[in-house]
Amino acid sequence: MSTFVPSGKEISRKWYVIDAAGETLGRLATRAASVLSGKLNPQYVPYIDVGDHVIVINAEKVRLTGLKSQKKIYRRYTGFPGGLREESFTRLLNRRPEKILEEAIKGMLPKTKLGRSMGSKLKVYRGDKHPHAAQQPVALEIG
Repeated sequence: MSTFVPSGKEISRKWYVIDAAGETLGRLATRAASVLSGKLNPQYVPYIDVGDHVIVINAEKVRLTGLKSQKKIYRRYTGFPGGLREESFTRLLNRRPEKILEEAIKGMLPKTKLGRSMGSKLKVYRGDKHPHAAQQPVALEIG
């Protein structure tokens, strides 16, 4: 008897919607990352992308616990000398709340071509509307 290994043609991908309203950032990110990487799929193989699509809505309503909302700093580097840019959590939440969730979720995926293909199945939206109704997404609870 041989071991079953799924190929790209045999993988059926589902669509899930996660409502971020009132959810903790880290708990939501770990749940979304495990769905994107396919770890909830019984056909999971670490070297093949068997994950599902994830839509996150209400990104501006995500929360942090404790004093992290006042102390957390997002850093990026432009590539030029002296090009370190820093932005606080509250300012980035007002300006681009989608970026906070994307960075948290994609940071939990592998840093390879496989991880980038997993990350491309993530869609994050500021409000409660999304343009993916035709895919008939299923609501996913953060437990």
